[in-house]
Amino acid sequence: MLFLLFRETRCADTTTVYVCDSPGAKKYHYRADCRGLSNCSHRIVKMTVDEAKKRGKTRCGWEK
Repeated sequence: MLFLLFRETRCADTTTVYVCDSPGAKKYHYRADCRGLSNCSHRIVKMTVDEAKKRGKTRCGWEK
């Protein structure tokens, strides 16, 4: 019975990720030195994976 309760519960992903703070940025990155952030001409901000997903960001392809 407990298994079913845990299975149905969704845990928030509070892992810290990095996002380029430009209007056109579409990805989030697990490492601040990811090569996907190398072209960012705006500031790089930290947030949780959940927040990045809420903002429409998807995981960087270099880190897959």
